[in-house]
Amino acid sequence: MRVLIVEDEVELSNSIFHYLKSEEYQCDLAYNADEAREQMEIFSYDCIVLDVMLPLGSGLILLQELKSTGKQAGIIIVSAKNSVDDSIKSLNLGADDYLAKPFHLAELSARIQSTIRKRNLKSPTILDYKNISLNLESKEVKINGEDTELNATEFTLFLFLLLNKNKVVSKNAIAENLSSHSALYFDNFDAITSHIKNLKTKLGTAGTYIQAIYSTGYKLE
Repeated sequence: MRVLIVEDEVELSNSIFHYLKSEEYQCDLAYNADEAREQMEIFSYDCIVLDVMLPLGSGLILLQELKSTGKQAGIIIVSAKNSVDDSIKSLNLGADDYLAKPFHLAELSARIQSTIRKRNLKSPTILDYKNISLNLESKEVKINGEDTELNATEFTLFLFLLLNKNKVVSKNAIAENLSSHSALYFDNFDAITSHIKNLKTKLGTAGTYIQAIYSTGYKLE
């Protein structure tokens, strides 16, 4: 499960990060509204922990923007104000939960688990794209109703392209999504090129849906 922590208090955000990592979540950090937008553009999150008061913008504005995209991440709003108005407004805007500071990290973790569990009950198990069907639970892929064997990396790669269909996805973004590390960890993107090639081969004629964009990345149309 992947979680984005949007919090400008460095000590608090680091504490949340390390605690959730110990709970075996994949975690990313954003310290202001612009960084949060960049992360949400690159990655698909199961849950976003979102502070109300942020540099370069408001957490509630980010919440509205996220909801307008149709992405399915669960949203937990946190605020130092302990304000009933903040709570009501965030829930009316589509947040899944609200937590006032200070809070115990164990409580936040429990809220995240609950939010993801509820979201999963609402989310579709099957994603269909043209003649391709992905089962998000079993990780099975069917093309024209016939089983197609993708390994875990190939499945994750195709799902990432599908969730960003009609967008050009950079090799940096693909590398970070597959590895959970910054693209700076990579000397080159030969591995990404190889994964794309293998994926297109296994998809057969459906592999033509994945287009290489010269010197930039790939796009699923």
